[in-house]
Amino acid sequence: MNSPQSQQLLRLTLLLRLESRARAVREDELDFLMVNETLGVVRYRQAVLWRSGPGARVLAISGVTMPDANAPYVVWLTRLCRALDAEPATDMRELTAADVPGELGEQWDEWLPQHLVRVPLEPGLGALLLAREEPLGDGDRQLLGILADAYGHAWGAQRARRRFGDGPSSLVKRRRWIIGALALGVVAAGFIPVRQSALAPAEISAREPAVIRAPLEGVVDNVLVRPNEQVVEGQTLFNLDPRRLRNQLAVAVGAMEAVDAELRQARQQAVVDQKVRASLPVLQGKYDQQVAEIAYLREQLERVEVKAPKGGLAVFDDPNEWLGRPVVIGERVMLVADPDKVEIEARLAVSDAIDLESGAPVRLFLNIDPERPRDGVLTLAAYQAQPGSDGVLAYRVKARLEDGEVPPRIGLKGTAKLYGARVPLAYAVFRRPLAAARQWLGF
Repeated sequence: MNSPQSQQLLRLTLLLRLESRARAVREDELDFLMVNETLGVVRYRQAVLWRSGPGARVLAISGVTMPDANAPYVVWLTRLCRALDAEPATDMRELTAADVPGELGEQWDEWLPQHLVRVPLEPGLGALLLAREEPLGDGDRQLLGILADAYGHAWGAQRARRRFGDGPSSLVKRRRWIIGALALGVVAAGFIPVRQSALAPAEISAREPAVIRAPLEGVVDNVLVRPNEQVVEGQTLFNLDPRRLRNQLAVAVGAMEAVDAELRQARQQAVVDQKVRASLPVLQGKYDQQVAEIAYLREQLERVEVKAPKGGLAVFDDPNEWLGRPVVIGERVMLVADPDKVEIEARLAVSDAIDLESGAPVRLFLNIDPERPRDGVLTLAAYQAQPGSDGVLAYRVKARLEDGEVPPRIGLKGTAKLYGARVPLAYAVFRRPLAAARQWLGF
């Protein structure tokens, strides 16, 4: 197996493999392959890959991952290669210190062995330099010539692909162009005008309802209708406890009878007694006062029965919560609403507030039917925020339903989408993050 024929066959096999690999690897791998893997075909101590032309420099050195351009050895090699480029050669050439004039020749023994083989790779591309202890033999020269042709072809093809956009660096550039184009598209999309919108909890409320309030101070004695019951005009809705008024009326009637008896007696005595006659106006005033109080109490008794001012639905909570409950004058007990006259009422949180104008579109998504939104038109947006039952500050917003929409049942809840003015897309997306950042940073 160690015969010259077997060794020659092994070198030829390695040569073929190197040719195949040189044409298949990437550009950065090709530099490493040329200075390190060539050792399997031709023996040398050091290999250097030099690039000629614009940007001439040492690309690779055998046994070194990345050559340092400022290292003394690399600086000296750069000067040597520039001097060799001054004498263009297309054929393989073997050099010694005597072939290099001046200071470079004097420093040869410090950096290189006795012989240096310069192998040109494609005209104008560069050269592969092999530093050897002994001259190059005929067999090595032939094998190196074949390998140099393969290297030059692969290296030239790599540069051509890079020039025409097929190399790795071109792919990086293309990716950068794509990323830049996408970034520019995102920035441009940020200026697209969109209608600003906000979501707010909403419900269906009565429009222009009759508010049924307590006509006087008292205690609710009986509720005669059920929630959402259809009532007619003049129907009794609830009663207040009349016992206190009846007792006051009985006391007032007794006081009036006593004053009346005293007044009649004084009139009889006034015929003969001048002093009694002078007291008649006072007694008459007391009698008139008692008559007026009796009339007032009877009027109040008539008002303990609260009647519906118009027909519609009785809208209120559980009647059991009102039984025995004390109320004051003007306290709202229930509503009487027309089921065909409804509107959308929403509460827009302060953190979600946007500029709203009358006539802006509104869409309502009911919880019981979210797939079929109702369209409406904004009619009212409160100027000042008020705390709700949950303690959250919110603006009250009202909207009427579009013509043709079937009025939903009063009390249904959902989510309203409120539309404001048109703003750039970037502002609509980053409005809340920017507001939170300003509050957190304090500017």
